[in-house]
Amino acid sequence: MENVVLIIHLILALSLIGTVLLQRSEGGGLGMGGGGGATGSRPAPTAMSKFTWALAVAFICTSISLTLISASNTAGSSVADRLGIDPTVEGVEVPDLGDSLLPPSSADAPLLPAGD
Repeated sequence: MENVVLIIHLILALSLIGTVLLQRSEGGGLGMGGGGGATGSRPAPTAMSKFTWALAVAFICTSISLTLISASNTAGSSVADRLGIDPTVEGVEVPDLGDSLLPPSSADAPLLPAGD
């Protein structure tokens, strides 16, 4: 299922790039060359701009679905679990971190003599 959605996602990405490149330039990029403001009117949407919006919505939907599929596939496992490496087999000793992963407090620090 993930591969099918990924292929659809790639096709949508390429078609979205193509439709954006095929559109006519409006000539007012970055605020240059036009009397904007309240006097300027927005042109009516063309079929190409509606098609671009449809592709963009479909692209976002496939992005969200790929994220959800990926999250459900990896729930409860880590990369180390998938590699199948057991660190105790190779003689590497894993330190016991205890229940808390917070750094030790200043009360746990060793006391130093006053002269040092």
